[in-house]
Amino acid sequence: MCIQFRSLLLELSRLHQTLSKTQQLHALITKTHLSHDPFYATRIIRFYAINHDLFSARNLFDETPHRSVYLWNSIIRAYATAHKFTDAFSLFKQMLCSETKPDNFTFACILRGCAENSDVLGLRLVHGGVVVSSLGLDHIVSSALVAGYSKLGFVDEARLVFNCIGDPDLVLWNSMVSGYGFCGYWDKGIELFSLMRSEGKKPDGYTLVGLISSLVDPSLLEIGQGVHGFCLKLGFDSIAHIGSVLVSMYSRCKCLDSALQVFGSLSQPDLVTWSALITGFAQSGNSEKSLMFFKKMSAEGKKADPILLASLLAATAQLAIVGPGSELHCYVLRHGFESEIMVSSALIDMYSKCGFLRLGTKVFDSILERNTVSYNSVISGLGLHGLASEAFEIFKEMLEKGVEPGESTFSALLCACCHSGLAKEGREYFRRMKDEFGISPRIEHYVYLIKLLGMAGELEEAYSFIQSLPEPVDSGVWGALLSCCDALGNSELAEVIAHKLIEDKPEESRYRVMLSNVYAGDGRWDEAKKLRDGMNVEMRKMAGISWI
Repeated sequence: MCIQFRSLLLELSRLHQTLSKTQQLHALITKTHLSHDPFYATRIIRFYAINHDLFSARNLFDETPHRSVYLWNSIIRAYATAHKFTDAFSLFKQMLCSETKPDNFTFACILRGCAENSDVLGLRLVHGGVVVSSLGLDHIVSSALVAGYSKLGFVDEARLVFNCIGDPDLVLWNSMVSGYGFCGYWDKGIELFSLMRSEGKKPDGYTLVGLISSLVDPSLLEIGQGVHGFCLKLGFDSIAHIGSVLVSMYSRCKCLDSALQVFGSLSQPDLVTWSALITGFAQSGNSEKSLMFFKKMSAEGKKADPILLASLLAATAQLAIVGPGSELHCYVLRHGFESEIMVSSALIDMYSKCGFLRLGTKVFDSILERNTVSYNSVISGLGLHGLASEAFEIFKEMLEKGVEPGESTFSALLCACCHSGLAKEGREYFRRMKDEFGISPRIEHYVYLIKLLGMAGELEEAYSFIQSLPEPVDSGVWGALLSCCDALGNSELAEVIAHKLIEDKPEESRYRVMLSNVYAGDGRWDEAKKLRDGMNVEMRKMAGISWI
């Protein structure tokens, strides 16, 4: 009878076990007085966990008197998978005090939970338990430690763990390569990949995924192409997850022809691959193509996620055409994404930039749980339309609701002040940002402040303020003051600033154009002509084109 039940359970574990079937099976085992057997209890707990019924899983665990290591692992894994890390850690502590001691799978599960919960102290404590349990050289535990330390940014500690293993297996090599990639050390990842190959280890798809994922900067395109060539050589290019990261890599590097070529070679691209391609076109300014591929994706039955929808809405905001944006809004409503903060915030931004501020504020009013991002979107939209006082009221409401402002909040407020010419209010918000909220100004904050001072006619004060900043001062800040000098016709100060900018960035034609405009406005036609004649063809400004 027991052998038949064991065979039945093993067969069922290979199939999708619904909650209803799990309850029936549990009842049958209870009726035959086998529910206290750790073997059956372990399987039933796993079935309950798959169906997200942790209450029933925990009840069965508590009722089982003789608990095997597999039973403990099942219930700990169930809580960790459900992101109930406090419960998982509590059970782990109970296990340490019980007769059953944790094995390598127990430690690996808890280590992954600590990493996902960003619990550095917990990770270090469990690492200590690993050493005490003489499992420090176990490959499963070591891989979990390497992955955990890397995910939390402690890649040097991860490498120390890796170096302690005499003959690391492929999983451990992959964990370390991915760890370097996750922390942004692409060069060390390449170095480790070369060492791996020199030691006769053959990389698999996961090795290459970890390697390619680290190539996030467009300047690394040539290295990415080399890794792509290696994939082609080994025949890995047809593997779905490798194709997906290659599309992402080429999209990040704005090499969209190559991204499209890899995409076309995949028989069934998944949502991640579609998203990478669509987002790549959107971020490269080709909004039309990103929307076209979104329609193709939808036609193939793929459902967009909130991240992709936010990216698409940003693309339609660049177009400043409300039609595609309102179609996306309909898609959001049909699929129930309106409660997603990143989607609703992107909708506010899209409607504001397309000139339909009222629709944007309606979306904002419908948000039940507003956060910093949603408040920033509506403040930015109001400021963009010259409604600075309304933007200030929203900021006041934000503080009253206990929502913490960030760098982007003050960028939106200073931008609103610029659009309405409110120099006094802009100065006050700049002061509050530093003194009251402890936020260090970024380049954009300085640019807005300089524009406010400059357009208020306080050019000398703006110039003195820039000179008080630590060197090197970003060219954008000087450029903001130069544009103010151009607008107000202050040729003397404009000349000083422009010559400094031309000296620092001789390849930039716009500073020469602005200085030439200042000369022309001051009636110094010969100097304006001389400056423009000195510009080569590549540096000359392209003539404006208008559909209207």
